[in-house]
Amino acid sequence: MIAYHYPPVLGSSGIQRTLKFARYLPEFDWEPIILTVHPRAYPKIDNAHIDDEQTRVYRAFAADAAQHLSFMKRYPRLLALPDRWSSWMLGAIPTGMYLIKKYKPDVIWSTYPIATAHLIGYCLHRMNKIPWVSDFRDPMVEPDFPAEPLLRRAYQWIDRNTVYHSRQVILTTPNATKDYQSRYPELPASKFTCIENGYDEEIFRTIEKKTGLGTEAKDQRFVLLHSGIIYSSERDPVQFFEALSLLFQQKLIGNNNLKVVLRATFNDHYITSLIKRYQLESIVFLEPPISYEDALSEMLTVDGLLIIQAANCNSQIPAKLYEYLRARRPILALTDANGDTAMKLSGLGINTIAQLDSKEDIAQKLLQFIQTGKTQSAQFVPMEKIMLNSRSARTKELAMLLNAVTNSDQL
Repeated sequence: MIAYHYPPVLGSSGIQRTLKFARYLPEFDWEPIILTVHPRAYPKIDNAHIDDEQTRVYRAFAADAAQHLSFMKRYPRLLALPDRWSSWMLGAIPTGMYLIKKYKPDVIWSTYPIATAHLIGYCLHRMNKIPWVSDFRDPMVEPDFPAEPLLRRAYQWIDRNTVYHSRQVILTTPNATKDYQSRYPELPASKFTCIENGYDEEIFRTIEKKTGLGTEAKDQRFVLLHSGIIYSSERDPVQFFEALSLLFQQKLIGNNNLKVVLRATFNDHYITSLIKRYQLESIVFLEPPISYEDALSEMLTVDGLLIIQAANCNSQIPAKLYEYLRARRPILALTDANGDTAMKLSGLGINTIAQLDSKEDIAQKLLQFIQTGKTQSAQFVPMEKIMLNSRSARTKELAMLLNAVTNSDQL
């Protein structure tokens, strides 16, 4: 399993996909071997997040061009194609060859959005003729991404070679799967499979047992939490701030009845400028990153959970959505009604969805959301439906796919 995002990297929800696949695959008679980067290649690390001791993890040489190959914060562009960790190939291919000789794996699996991972998977597959399964957490090439011509050509080449040489291609949402089927109409539609992200039921149960969480929030105000990165394009919160400002001026919300917590935005400078521009210092609070378990605990204690996803990401679902579902707190989604995020929620009976590009719609839905929360009449998804989104259930889907790959007449 070739993955850049793996403990102890800090600040990426993508870590959970590979980590939990590796955690639960042995329950379905598959033994994972992880090929990842040396921790020095990570911009930030979380020393509290350690490997699963039962999983074999091998860390190959890799350098971050921005950290290790730059002079006065500048570095040759070619050293960062297709990404800043292209040097990982220098360590990963020899290490991968060693692992293949030692363990004789049945399948090679690699995961994007670090494109170098798929290049490594491609090379090891071609050199050893082992079936290759490629995992795309996000589509690699979209109409407006990558924008840089040189990078776009590199991504297009990797995308095409990955799809053509993989035995199976995994996407994480229905629309992304359809997009790839349309992009490669000459290939069988069955080559593309959707395995969504999920949540870890084991961790939630441990947290609830340890702390007794899952009850009402203690703060007298309605506490609305967004947990995770807020991008200035894919999750631009400007209209949300416009809506808050509008309601604040109308005295429908204030510091006596609403507290918005933005946890670990990794874009604090931009968000701070919005807070100041709209004079919302008494309502909106930026909070720093915390451990994964603490972040889940926080989700269990607030009055409402906020999802932000722009229309240019209609083929993506934020990984946190699945954890939000398990937290069983009311969810307010600011997103496009035609996107996978809205479709996922509405399919589960959650219709507290507002258009991200409309401050009027957001203001209306936010007021309704707060009132519903106060009267405890929010919509909750039945637990049996939530369990279908567990990491264990997703890993079972992956194991079935791997079984089919190793028995090619099933594909």
